[in-house]
Amino acid sequence: MTKNPAAVRRSAASATPAGPGRYRGVLRACRPRQWLKNVLVFAAPAAAGVLTTPAGIGLSLIAFVSFCFAASGTYLLNDAADVEADRLHPRKRFRPIAAGVVPVRLARVLGVAFILIAPAVAALSGGWRFPLVVVGYLVLTSAYTLRLKHLAILDLVAVAGCHVIRAYAGAVVVDVPVTSWFLVVISFGSLQLVIGKREAELRGHGTSGTRATLVVYSLSYLTNLRVMVSAATLVTYCLWALDEVNPFRALSIVPFILLMLRLNLFVDRGVGEEPEELVLRDRQLQIFTGLLIALIAVGVYAR
Repeated sequence: MTKNPAAVRRSAASATPAGPGRYRGVLRACRPRQWLKNVLVFAAPAAAGVLTTPAGIGLSLIAFVSFCFAASGTYLLNDAADVEADRLHPRKRFRPIAAGVVPVRLARVLGVAFILIAPAVAALSGGWRFPLVVVGYLVLTSAYTLRLKHLAILDLVAVAGCHVIRAYAGAVVVDVPVTSWFLVVISFGSLQLVIGKREAELRGHGTSGTRATLVVYSLSYLTNLRVMVSAATLVTYCLWALDEVNPFRALSIVPFILLMLRLNLFVDRGVGEEPEELVLRDRQLQIFTGLLIALIAVGVYAR
């Protein structure tokens, strides 16, 4: 039976803890597991072979920390905006803000603070282009929180665009060129993950989820879209991997395909809503990802 929103709100407010419990709640609300997405900033520097230099490592770490602040700030503001809807969701109601562990006002204050800190950290890179990319990321995530997440199709493109910006930012911060194939593979791969998240949520919760666009999407539409984008991702990755004579890059096609097949299996079973958490707990995904990274790394640094 659906709980009364006012009753849920009163119950959550009365259960708000103080002290260490709130601090742990703030950390959870920042979603540190989601920081795994920010590893994308290392993709371009690694592919360019600059992660063996102190400057390359240092600048990439600055990019990673900057995006962690930016992402956590937007998560806090997004969860504060969606608090009432999240309290009616079977899983999201346990989030710290929805559960009343972190007050909404505190979440908003911290969210704004983190968003201001992110460009400041980015400025430590010494240039102006990378901070500008971080600001662009914040503009896109803010637009998503305020409007785009309620618009079908645009919500998928916006979230995928955030992943692409992360990958592009890694190239900008170390000042290496970005190839067209790199951007195409990242774009299709990101779009597939986002579509899979929506499809898994629709399979798992139906239209009772908190996303307004789930009422617009049909399961068959998302499935067909995922199949189409998955095929495009596989083809473009193969073209990138075979673009130059490099046996290790060519071999990386195998774990990449296995990784894609495994992720699609989870989505089809309705449990692919959080792919970054799946990677943290599924042994096969960890093996496929490890092999993929190892083969690409050998292909880059053994030349």
